[in-house]
Amino acid sequence: MGVNLSGRHFLKLLDFTPEEITYLVDLAEELKKLKHEGTPHRYLEGKNIVLLFEKTSTRTRCSFEVAGHDLGMGVTYLDPKSSQMGKKESIEDTARVLGRMFDGIEYRGYGQEIVEELAANAGVPVWNGLTTEFHPTQMIADMLTIREEFGSPKGRKLTFMGDAGNNVANSLMVVCAKLGMNFCACGPKEQMPSDELVATCREIAAENGCEILLTDDVAEGVAGSDVVYTDIWVSMGEPAELWAERIRLLEPYRVTSEVMALAKEDAIFMHCLPSYHDTKTTIGAEIAEKFGIEELEVTDEVFESAQSRVFDEAENRMHSIKAVIYATLK
Repeated sequence: MGVNLSGRHFLKLLDFTPEEITYLVDLAEELKKLKHEGTPHRYLEGKNIVLLFEKTSTRTRCSFEVAGHDLGMGVTYLDPKSSQMGKKESIEDTARVLGRMFDGIEYRGYGQEIVEELAANAGVPVWNGLTTEFHPTQMIADMLTIREEFGSPKGRKLTFMGDAGNNVANSLMVVCAKLGMNFCACGPKEQMPSDELVATCREIAAENGCEILLTDDVAEGVAGSDVVYTDIWVSMGEPAELWAERIRLLEPYRVTSEVMALAKEDAIFMHCLPSYHDTKTTIGAEIAEKFGIEELEVTDEVFESAQSRVFDEAENRMHSIKAVIYATLK
């Protein structure tokens, strides 16, 4: 029997089998091909979705909006000032109201418990566009990017550098374990995934013939890697006061050309974006002025190098989100 995700929520990849995750990557690849060919695919004509954003975004919002329109749907965007959720109306009541009006609900914001509560009460599929703990739509895009470069991720190695306890690193550890890809979290001991999640992922990895490694040694972490991945050092929603401490802890884990040279010769660099690889952003300029550092989690040389796949990865967010929407609403 084929994979059927119709009516399912998409909250975290721990809820999905390797076969189901692979199906979503397959579907994203197929939908990308249709998009590039200019072939219409308005498969969900007449349906409507709502995007609940408590945290702003470029890639997630644009991906959901373009994906929705390509599939023939109406799309409503609600920013933090446009919804009463959590202020004048409970999350439960918001879910029950929106579920009567829309065919699917996306949430991007804070604790995982919020998107879980939405899902428990909406009566329609709910999609996690990012929470403090997990970022599952990014993972489908990342696996599509890796497939385009190497084919199957099974047996390959991905090393995440820096703040290895954030939502992207958590989700990468899960998806790698599910798909048989060796995962390494390389960073300071203070910024590692939780012991509980590591234990869960190691059990999953053992079933799929791969390993989970945690190390604070850069040479050990990057050796033999096919993919070197990083993210910003202070995540959205965290206080700006953390910058001084994070710079102190994470500067040794900046992705440089020297770090990339420790990986395989054909290794690629990935980043979920945005990135502070220069001083062309307000925050980048402020950090440079305050701390005297012009490149944070990755150097501009690596970001702009032939090994970088960051913009392929960014485009793949849209194709992957389209796959998630279509698979759960068809």
